[in-house]
Amino acid sequence: MKPKTDLFPKVAKLSNGKFQVYFWYNGKRCRYANGNPIEQEISPNLFEGIERERKAHLLCSAYTLAIDKGWRPEIDAAIVQKRSPSRLIKVADDVLKHKRQLNYSESYKKDLIRTHRLFADYLKEQRLESILVTEVNIDIIKAFVYDKSPSAASMKNLKRNISSLIRDELESQGVILNFKRIKLPRTTQELHKPIKDVEALLKDIAAFNDNLYLCALMTFSLLLRPHREIRCLRVGDFNSDFSLLSLSGARVKSKKNRVLPVPRFVQYELIERFSQLDAEANLFSRGKRLFHNDYFKNRWADYKKQSQLLQPNQTLYSFRHTGAIKVFEKTGSLLKLQQVMGHSDMKVSLTYLRGLEAKQLDVEDMPEL
Repeated sequence: MKPKTDLFPKVAKLSNGKFQVYFWYNGKRCRYANGNPIEQEISPNLFEGIERERKAHLLCSAYTLAIDKGWRPEIDAAIVQKRSPSRLIKVADDVLKHKRQLNYSESYKKDLIRTHRLFADYLKEQRLESILVTEVNIDIIKAFVYDKSPSAASMKNLKRNISSLIRDELESQGVILNFKRIKLPRTTQELHKPIKDVEALLKDIAAFNDNLYLCALMTFSLLLRPHREIRCLRVGDFNSDFSLLSLSGARVKSKKNRVLPVPRFVQYELIERFSQLDAEANLFSRGKRLFHNDYFKNRWADYKKQSQLLQPNQTLYSFRHTGAIKVFEKTGSLLKLQQVMGHSDMKVSLTYLRGLEAKQLDVEDMPEL
């Protein structure tokens, strides 16, 4: 066994994607998720993706420097005793501020802001505005989720968001909350019906608005998300003959790079419209500016008012659902579905598939007499 080197900080990535800095001192392993013990405001796990890892290495450097200057873990205990624990609402305030600066979708940020407002209102109603993190227990969070959720679906959303706002930072301050104790009622799963005649619906949309048509076409054929990923597409995201699309992780929901082949029927449409445009030009404004976040939402609402072809509850995302069904029925591969959908892992793809009207069994798989 190799001897442990004292006071030599290293970065560790945990199975849940979070980072810690650890080192050995006097035969014991010391682990830190933030810079509070050395009076540095560095909290890697408040960030996402590459930025989280970069901050973790910055935290490691900060501990290395502090050790070189004479800091030791025993001093850490004295500092913790002197420093007053944070107020719970202050933790939520700080995390929300960080997350609003990150590259999340605007809808997710609005959702976090709403959850933060509800949480602040709840604490005020319960006269808990000044409660410290050391005084928090899971029953307080559980009561908040139950009290502020009008439905089972919103309860799940609220639990996820409040966990995002407080959980990591509380754990970094030594407060562990068991969110599994917040039991949620089962929700009725919605079945997304595919579009029966995609070509006819696309032709109808093309006659109404060309930008909406292109968005629907690429939502179906490339399975990109319309309101963010497609709306922000530039000519330069494609190769010279528009046969390949490349997007960096910063521009997709999964935070992973996506490289997609472009079907020929889409390729022809793109060449006809954009082959003469500058690489920085947006596909829909035809210039460098982007249309606002609700651009396609508003175009769809206008189209819906006059359409004779739309079925109840069909949206732009119905093209993505239909495309996903086509891919799965064609390949029978959950892995390929994950890749083309840009999901972060296969569990997400499996959950997504369960909500689609996709045949997963053949008649030969069923019992016979």
